[in-house]
Amino acid sequence: MPLTPLDIHNKEFTRRYRGYDQDEVNAFLDQVIKDYEMVIREKKDLQEQVEHLQEKLGHFTNIEETLNKSILIAQETAEEIKGNAMKESKLIIKEAEKNADRIINEALTKSRRISMDVEELKKQAKVFRTRLKMLVEAQLEMIETDDWDQLFDTALNEDLELEESET
Repeated sequence: MPLTPLDIHNKEFTRRYRGYDQDEVNAFLDQVIKDYEMVIREKKDLQEQVEHLQEKLGHFTNIEETLNKSILIAQETAEEIKGNAMKESKLIIKEAEKNADRIINEALTKSRRISMDVEELKKQAKVFRTRLKMLVEAQLEMIETDDWDQLFDTALNEDLELEESET
């Protein structure tokens, strides 16, 4: 157990013949007591300072751990968000591709239908042209027949006969 200033102060030495000067020893002991008390106070102050610094260090260590955890959580969250964004972008791209395929298929179907309609209209136009041509040719044949001449002759003769009979 370490000495206390009180132990030093109360220390009694045995006396011998031709011993040390008692006043000088007492003065020295008083000085040792003062120095020892100062060292004890400094030690106590330093211990308090160490405890205070250890508390601060503990506090900062906790802050550091909290920050490290926060950084890890932020990184994990960022990775998760990035992953979700990638998944969502892939879904959007797939949906866009499906829509594009659907639009293309609809356009191709419409194009085929229109092409078929155009072909059908061409066929109908050819049939109409052929029928019209046949009709016109038939009418021309009818016009070019001798029946008209006979009709005109017959009509002239009848007109002349009528005129003659009226006179």
